[in-house]
Amino acid sequence: MESWIRRWLMVARAPFLLLTILLVGLGTSIALYDDFFNVFHFILALMGMLFAHIACNMLNEYFDYKSGLDFRTIKTPFSGGSGTLPDGLLNPDYVYKVGIICLLLALIVGIYFIIVSGLMLLPIIIVAGISAYFYTTHFSRFMFGEFLAGLNFGPLAILGAYFVQTSHYSFHTLIASIAPGIMTANLLLLNQFPDADEDVKVGRRHFVIILGRKNSSKLYAFLMLVAYLSIISGVVFGMMPIPTLIALLTLPFAIIAVRGALNNYDTINGLIPTLGMNVKTILLTQFLLIVGYLIATLIHY
Repeated sequence: MESWIRRWLMVARAPFLLLTILLVGLGTSIALYDDFFNVFHFILALMGMLFAHIACNMLNEYFDYKSGLDFRTIKTPFSGGSGTLPDGLLNPDYVYKVGIICLLLALIVGIYFIIVSGLMLLPIIIVAGISAYFYTTHFSRFMFGEFLAGLNFGPLAILGAYFVQTSHYSFHTLIASIAPGIMTANLLLLNQFPDADEDVKVGRRHFVIILGRKNSSKLYAFLMLVAYLSIISGVVFGMMPIPTLIALLTLPFAIIAVRGALNNYDTINGLIPTLGMNVKTILLTQFLLIVGYLIATLIHY
């Protein structure tokens, strides 16, 4: 039983689900800062977004298996898929069906929130659902992958978590979601470096393939800079509370990740520590943004 559970956690890419937890936490902490909080809505939103994320991961695993990509890529802790299906650890058809079930469960949660919180949530649900199902089969072939990753695991997730608490959107929440969105896009961008040579063989067209690894490493560095500048600008222009500047504490990690990308863009083994540092930078930055909003709420800043 333990082995069976571990296999399903692998195909769901459980460690990456922490990103969704932090995104929901950030949207909720911004709502709390604005004096809105419903614990039931928080828990249900978290469940719904986790279902959507799991569905996206499982469908990605399934379609990469069917295309043959997962038999070609070099596995790293951060790229190349979980290896669950190529290794025969789970039935691919079962993984596909569970992915669809998770997507339907996310849809049910979304419909509930449309009823209780408002119809304005519908566009987010539509974009998220289409992205989850068609990312691997369609969007990854037309340079939409990084954009959709940043959009869904950034502004849409954070605005959605905020909306289910408040029944409205806010511009300052959108501003706060820029850095997480850019960093998530950067997460996908950097994780595609090891897979680029095999991705092109199955028809994918992402930035690493189009620009090349060297130019993509420069794009990664630029986007990281923009992410931090968005936090600073948000505070300077009064759209984010001053305590959120605590997120800048991750700058040393970001600098290490950027240097690693610029120096090791063409060496998989040399890039692996950078992939790990990139993940650490993204998760810690979002965690510290949550802390910043909670501090601002406590001191009524």
